Amino acid sequence: MSRFKEGLQDVVAATSSICYIDGQKGILSYRGIDIHDLAEHSTFEEVCYLLWFGRLPKQAELDEMTAVMGRSRALPEAVLQLLKSLPPDAPPMDVLRTAVSALSHYDPDAAANDKPANLRKTYRLTGQIASIVATADRIRNGQEPVSPDSGLSHAANFVYMLTGEKPDATAERALDVALILHADHEFNASTFAARVTVATLTDVHSAVTSAIGTLKGPLHGGANQDVMRMLIDIGETERAETYVKEALASKRKISGFGHRVYRTEDPRATHLRRMSRDLSESSGTRKWFETSRVIEEVVKREKNINANVDFYSATVYYNLGIPVDLFTPLFAVSRISGWTAHALEQLDNNRLIRPRAEYTGPSHPAPYIPVNER
Repeated sequence: MSRFKEGLQDVVAATSSICYIDGQKGILSYRGIDIHDLAEHSTFEEVCYLLWFGRLPKQAELDEMTAVMGRSRALPEAVLQLLKSLPPDAPPMDVLRTAVSALSHYDPDAAANDKPANLRKTYRLTGQIASIVATADRIRNGQEPVSPDSGLSHAANFVYMLTGEKPDATAERALDVALILHADHEFNASTFAARVTVATLTDVHSAVTSAIGTLKGPLHGGANQDVMRMLIDIGETERAETYVKEALASKRKISGFGHRVYRTEDPRATHLRRMSRDLSESSGTRKWFETSRVIEEVVKREKNINANVDFYSATVYYNLGIPVDLFTPLFAVSRISGWTAHALEQLDNNRLIRPRAEYTGPSHPAPYIPVNER
C-alpha cells in the first residue's frame, strides 16, 4: 500500500468537471468560466444552472429554472412546526441540519433516486435551505415567519424572509455575488462528505445533511464569524494594528487569513473586499471596512499571508444586517448548489468511495489473553 498523506492533502480522489482551482496562480473557475467573470456578469441562479448542467443556460432555460426554484421555497407545515418546537437557543447550524433531514420525509420524490427526481430535489433543497435559515431566525426572535416571494431573486428573497423588508439594489447585488463566490470550491470537506454519502446510493437529502454536519465544524465553516467577532472586539480602527501585533506576538491566530490551497490571494477575496467597501460607503458605516484594511495590511506586512474568502465576507454580511451566527448557515445557502452538483456528478458514474488506512496498532498477530489471566 502506498504511504498515506495526512488529511489526504493533494491526494486526487476522483475526476470532476465542475470546479478548477490553481492555488499557485489564484485561479478559480466553475465549469471553465473564471470566477471573476461570473462575479461581474452572472447571477446566483445562472451559476446554479451552470453547476448542475455543465453550461450556461439560454434565457428561456434560465427563466424556467428560476421560476421552478422560486415556487419551491415554501416549507412544509410540519417542518415549520418542527422549527417552532426546537430550543430557541439551538445553534443555527444544528437547526439547519435537523430541518434538512426532516424535509426528506415530505419531499414528493422521496422514494425516487433517478436523475430527474434528484434534479427536482436539488431545486427544492436550494430554495428550502434559504427558507429554513431565514425562518428559524425569525422564530427564535419571537417573530412570525415571512412567506417567500417567488417574484424575487434568490438573494433578495432571503433578505426579505429574514428581515421582512426587500433589499435595495446594492444590497441585493452584494448578496448575490457573495452567493456566487461561495457556490463551489472543488473537494472541500463538506463537498467530499456529500460525495462519500451519495456514493452509497442513499438519497440527496442524506448527502446534504452530511455536508451541513461537516460544514458546522470550526475547521471548515465559521471563520467569518470569528473575523466579525474579532472586529467587534477591536472596536475602534485605531486599535487594530496594536491588536494584531499583540496577537501575532503571542502566537494567536488571526481569522480570515491563509488557505489550504491558495498560495496567492484568494480570488474570491478580491471581490468581497470591494463589496465590503461599497456596502460600508452606502450604509455610512466605514469603521468595519477600514479596520479590516488595517488588519489585512499588518498581517500581510508581518507574516506575508493573504486574506481569504472569509475575511471580507464577514463585513459584507454584517453590513447586510445578517446576525453573526447566521454567517455559516448563509454559506450553506450558497454551497447547496455545489454540494448537489457534486452529488449529481458522483451518481452519473458512481463508485463506492472506500479508502484504506495505514495500520499503526500492535504487531500482528497479537495473542488473545483469557479474561482470568489479564
